[in-house]
Amino acid sequence: MRDIEINKSKKVNDILAIVNLTSLLFIGMIILQKINTLGIDLYENKSIEVGSISIFIMTGILLIIYAGWKFFLKNNIKTSNVLLSHKIEDVLYLILFTFSVIISGANKSECKFIFLFLIITTTIRSGLRAGVKNAFISTMIILTIDLVYMPNEFINNNFENDIILSGVFILTAWTLGYYVKIEKNYILSLEDLVNKDGLTDVYNHRYFYEELNRRITEAKETGEDISVLFLDIDYFKHYNDLNGHQAGDEALKKIGSLLKFHADDNHTVARYGGEEFSVILPNTSLKEGEIIAERIRRSIEKEIFFGQEDQPNGNLTVSIGVSSYPEKAQNDMDLIKSADDALYRAKFFCKNRVESYVSILDEIKRDIDERDVELVTSIKTLISVINAKDKYTYSHSERVVYFSRLLSEELNLNEREKKDLTYGAYMHDIGKINIQKEILIKKMPLNNLEWEILKTHPQNGADIVRPIKSLKKVEPIILHHHERYDGCGYPNGLKGKEIPYLARVLTVVDSFDAMTSNRPYNKRKDYKEALLELIEQKGKQFDPDIVDAFGRVLTKNKNIVEQTI
Repeated sequence: MRDIEINKSKKVNDILAIVNLTSLLFIGMIILQKINTLGIDLYENKSIEVGSISIFIMTGILLIIYAGWKFFLKNNIKTSNVLLSHKIEDVLYLILFTFSVIISGANKSECKFIFLFLIITTTIRSGLRAGVKNAFISTMIILTIDLVYMPNEFINNNFENDIILSGVFILTAWTLGYYVKIEKNYILSLEDLVNKDGLTDVYNHRYFYEELNRRITEAKETGEDISVLFLDIDYFKHYNDLNGHQAGDEALKKIGSLLKFHADDNHTVARYGGEEFSVILPNTSLKEGEIIAERIRRSIEKEIFFGQEDQPNGNLTVSIGVSSYPEKAQNDMDLIKSADDALYRAKFFCKNRVESYVSILDEIKRDIDERDVELVTSIKTLISVINAKDKYTYSHSERVVYFSRLLSEELNLNEREKKDLTYGAYMHDIGKINIQKEILIKKMPLNNLEWEILKTHPQNGADIVRPIKSLKKVEPIILHHHERYDGCGYPNGLKGKEIPYLARVLTVVDSFDAMTSNRPYNKRKDYKEALLELIEQKGKQFDPDIVDAFGRVLTKNKNIVEQTI
């Protein structure tokens, strides 16, 4: 739609340019006629060729001045100053037209109609009010000329005729301006149909992408921040199933209204899809975006919705993810992905909360040598490829990171160990990049050959991170996270204390999340069943002390654990 609008504006500007050029040609002709009346009779001196050349020169000068002015506007006037540039241009044309009328006979001039050029262009470009304003100014100019040059005449025929001409000026401006107004309103109504979501009256998914791309392009030039909020209604399917889709639609409408209420004029509120909304916040830092998001979250939480008492948390709430450009993303697609990742974290951590995008890879970059940054960037690309292959791997890694951080606190790990465990948890499945997609997403149990292929991923992952010297202590965590305490694991069959301590920690968390996750060939367990399985495998698959510590973690965070799995 924006491309169509730009194309239309270009064509209108082309038409207005032709009108302006025509008016300049008239001015050139008037000036040359005045030169003739001053005694340079081109025809008596048989200098018709000289006259023609003079016309071309005069016209050329005016065209060059006009082209130079337009070039200056295009390259030096910012969007915010376009109105000022139009006013300057109008004043210059008024001066030129007034001068042309005066030198062509003043009150007796037959060229007073030339003001119509300005009235027409102004009305088409700026609308009814601007057109009528210039029509009134033009009227005052020609009537003043009549009074100044024939002040003592009892009957001023020129004045009477010019009153009629003034009526033509105003009528032209009014009728043309009213038509332009009707057309603009019609276009706006069409844009609403194209750009707005019919249910919630906020912008739609397509417009969100278009607007975000435009804002990012502007931000690259101005250096301003842009924040994006992604909102998702918690347990909305549950709400729809209990209360019906009509109640669901009303809830969506009300949330859309609340978002618009909290949005400024330069914010863009859109329905991203289903029960998910998005908000673009220009010139807003990540911290400011978090404040706005929290204000929205509280507002929706306090709002009364029909049937909200039957929701799992007693009312209808939203989870919100926040990210910003350029702090957390380099382009519009990165910004969307990071905000969506933050939303996932918000829904994962109990829902009804605001989460900012946090990239573990960004943390890694701060901890490593500069020469290794490109390697870490490559790892980020590999992880994106794995996530595209198998969405389970992405959500699994996020959950493993979360539980690993909780467990690291319970185990009283030092800061370096906490970071190494977090990095290992995030990248422990990176070796799956070399595993065929068919094996990763297979809905049936793997056969022996496929199982042997899958078992290569710890070694593959260790090989990938080995070149990064700053991650030297992370490599064994990745390599040995499938070893068993009884020595029956892979790839090296290490036993007991032979297995690196942080790898033993990761094994417990990794196994717990695998047991509590939906997989095609694995019956999902609740957290109590998974904990019992861990306890039964103490001393076999898992380090007993770590299992006990993890049990304490699950007990302390029971509410969060129940909602996240």
